[in-house]
Order: sequence, then structure tokens, then C-alpha cells
Amino acid sequence: MRKALLGIVSKSTSPLKTMMIIALAMTFVLGDVASSLAARQAAIVVDAKTGKVLYSADANGRRYPASLTKMMTLYLTFEAMAKGKISRNSPVVFSAKASAEAPTKLGVKPGGSVTVETAILSIVTKSANDSATALGEMLGGNETTFARMMTAKARALGMNGTVFRNANGLPDPGQFTTARDMATLGIALREHFPQYYGYFSQRSFLYGRQRINGHNRLLGRIKGVDGIKTGYTRASGFNLVSSVSDGNRRIVGVVMGGSSGGSRDNQMASLINTYLPRASTRGGGDLVAKAGGNNPITALAKVLLPKHDAPTPDDKPVMAQDDATVAEDATVAEDDTAQAEEAAPVVKTRKVKTVIVSAPQVAAAQVVAAYAEPTPAAVDPVNTASVPSGWAIQVASSPKQSEAQAFLDKTTKQAPKVLADASGFTVAFDKDGVTYYRARFGGFGSKTAAWKACTALKKKNIECYAVQQ
Repeated sequence: MRKALLGIVSKSTSPLKTMMIIALAMTFVLGDVASSLAARQAAIVVDAKTGKVLYSADANGRRYPASLTKMMTLYLTFEAMAKGKISRNSPVVFSAKASAEAPTKLGVKPGGSVTVETAILSIVTKSANDSATALGEMLGGNETTFARMMTAKARALGMNGTVFRNANGLPDPGQFTTARDMATLGIALREHFPQYYGYFSQRSFLYGRQRINGHNRLLGRIKGVDGIKTGYTRASGFNLVSSVSDGNRRIVGVVMGGSSGGSRDNQMASLINTYLPRASTRGGGDLVAKAGGNNPITALAKVLLPKHDAPTPDDKPVMAQDDATVAEDATVAEDDTAQAEEAAPVVKTRKVKTVIVSAPQVAAAQVVAAYAEPTPAAVDPVNTASVPSGWAIQVASSPKQSEAQAFLDKTTKQAPKVLADASGFTVAFDKDGVTYYRARFGGFGSKTAAWKACTALKKKNIECYAVQQ
């Protein structure tokens, strides 16, 4: 049509007619541009209690994840913490590659290190690319292997439209996802690791004497928003995954391809206001990822992870937030730092010195590489602290979540053998208008097993009692 319009312009055409024809042609051009921009956008709202899709707009369309990639990096980090492979205080050593990543970044020099908790906080607030790479290298031996692990985990969670190529989301044409997959991951993070999910609600944290503020401007602005992650590259546009609860209802919303941080935030706010009231007040049902089945993911887990594994459960766990105490502060505009995520310098990979990758680990990673993209896989089954139908041991209750967590840490150190197969977690409850936190260890398959463990704890002068969840 545009060619036809322009083709009728000739030397004999009057100036006024020429201008009218050009104006009409430009209308079509601008319309095509608007359509192109609209095609880049995708959104979805999912009821996090039932899995029902409340709203969808091109939710299965392929998109670049940008820094939403870090959600999977954190998922695997939380998984390693839950399995006892690493702890909050484990050192994360920054290789030359990690240190050289493009901003935004924490700025750790090659050979330097931070704790796992600092790396987590720098990712959820500052979206630190160097911290994400360092965590990936620590968990996978190198970022390439870790990316294969990320994709394999995506398949295990049912994220069939996602492929990861790096740990931080810096531009890579082979890295893509969908809004639906990001919603699945957002729900899984809270359901599978309620004990660590509280990190996503942090709006700032102290790094030495420096206060680092976050990019998620909906935290503190929209009531009920408790995370999760922002993202931006020029190719992806402005992305956001948000988890929201009003106490009885919970939704996870995803907006991808926004034209600006502000328009993206406004779209998410509109979706929250519209669809949160429509969500179910009743829980129940399966998690997004089911346990069971023999597959390459299981093979990898048996080699890379400790004997006492604790992957995703079959049923919905008790929701609780971990205590990652930092002072709250005003958020900063993501637009000011968005352009910095664009270009990543090419630096030769150097493995983290403290990570030793054995031949079996390499073999297991190769198994995952062969199956990661085309084959959906399940999660290795085992008892976990998050199964509500099982038994747990309660060791303390406190009005401060940090104190409840401290009880868990202390008890674990006092009785490591007794609690070798158990996992600690906190559960919030209200009494007379005050929120308290129960400190519990779960993963006991029967009442007898819980009582037996509690009896052993009492012999070490640790008060406790068994409770069915």
C-alpha cells in the first residue's frame, strides 16, 4: 500500500497533493511501527494458589529475559542452600570474567569474594551482573555448565519455552523465554523456597559503608507486592515479574517488552488492581513442578549434590519468609542504569579457584547438556521440609524472624547428626495482632520419626515438640 501511494507521486503532481500523499504514507509507516512495538510486549497474570491464568497477552511469545534470567540463578542458589551444599556465609570468589562483567555490578576485583548472602542481595536489589556470574561459576564450575543446569532446571519446572546461555541475562541471541515461563518460575521460587523468598522484598542493603538501593519501584508503592525482579536490555525492553498478596489471595504477574520503566510499572499496577480481586481465596493443588521420574536431571543431582537432597515437593508448602534483615530505603529509578546492561566485554573464562569440578561432575553436566533443551524432565524425589502433610519438630517461637532463624542455625550446629535428614524453616502466624515466627525442622515421614528426633534433641537440652503440618 505504501509503495502504491508513493508510486503515484510524479513530477507533475502538485506540491499540496504530494504532501498529502506523503502524510498518508507516513500514517501507515507509524502504524506499522506501533504494531511492531505492541508485538514486542507480552503479559500474564496467574493465580499463584491454583495456577489458573487470569490474564494473558502473547504469553507464549518468545522474548529476551534480560535480568529476569537472574531468577533462575537465584533458584539454583536457593536449591544449593536448601541441600546444604552452600550456606549464607559461604564465600563466592569472583573470577576475572565475573569481575569484568558490564554494569550494573557490585565491583568486586578478580580474586576477591563476598558471602552468598551478599551476592543474593546485590542481585535482588542492584541486579549485579558480576555477582550472578560468580554464583554461576561457583555452582556449575563455569558459566557454560551452569547455563546448561539452568536450562535443565527450567525443563524440570515445565518451562519448555526457555533456554539460558548465561547467569545474568546480558544480551545473547540464544537466550530466550516466555512470559508464561517467567510466571512459572516466579511461583516456583516462593513455593519451593519459602525460607529464602524474603530476599526478594529487600529494597536496599548495606555493602560495607555503601547503601545499595533497588530497582523494583513497586515495592512500597503497591500494597501487597513482595518481589520479584526487574529486567532491561535494549532488545528486551523493560521487563518485570511481580508477586502480590492481599493475605487471602496471591497472584504472580509478568510484563515483558515495556517501552519504559514507568509504563511497565503502570501496566503491572493496572493488572494487579484488576486481577488480584479475582484470584481464589482457597489454596490447594499441585505445585508447578512435580517430583518423580528417572531422568538426566536426577543423574546430575546425584553427582553434584550431597546425599541428603531436598528438591521441590509435590504439595504446597507452608509459606514463610526468610529473614534477610536490611534497612529499607527509597528505591532508585531503573531507567538511570538500564543502558548499562547492554554491552558485555568478551573476557576469557577462568574458573573460580575454590571450585573443583571432578570428572563425574563433568560427565553429569554433559548428560544434562544432551537433554537440557528438548526433553522435559522431573525433579528427583525425596523428603523435604516443605511437605505440609508430613511431620516437623518445633524448637522455638519468636516475634522476630531473625531470632527464629538463629534458633534453627544454633540447633543445627548442636545436633548435626540428629537433623541430618531435616531442613529448617520458619512459619509466620498471628496472635493478638502480633506476628510471630515458629522455628521448625521438617522432612520427617512419620510421627514416630519426629518424636524420635525430638527425644534425641532433648537429650542435648534442646526443647522441642513434634507437630503434624
